[in-house]
Amino acid sequence: MSYIDGIVTAVPKANKDAFIQHAETADAAFMEWGALRVLECWEDDVPDGKVTDFRRAVQATDDEVVVFAWIEWPDKATRDAGMAKMMQAMDSDPRLNPEKNPMPFDGKRMIFGGFSPVVDFKK
Repeated sequence: MSYIDGIVTAVPKANKDAFIQHAETADAAFMEWGALRVLECWEDDVPDGKVTDFRRAVQATDDEVVVFAWIEWPDKATRDAGMAKMMQAMDSDPRLNPEKNPMPFDGKRMIFGGFSPVVDFKK
């Protein structure tokens, strides 16, 4: 079964095009390093919760939207190797270097983690 990295962040609404360009550039590296799929999703229907919600999780302001993304890997070993390559490439690969491909959002409010699927329904 595959392995998933999940990411949630807040992006200024005005930075949508810059975010898409940033993601397409950086996501190409993950695909080279073994990812099967990278999906970046722009907020469309994200309701406020009574206790918590996506917006509160990343402290999104009124001028920001929530982006929900995931990277699908064939397995955890491929993911660990890909993430190690990412960390090594942060300075040398312009796709991942924050000075050459700056994040158009506040990375300190990004939440992320690795997940092992336990149910996988497919058509």
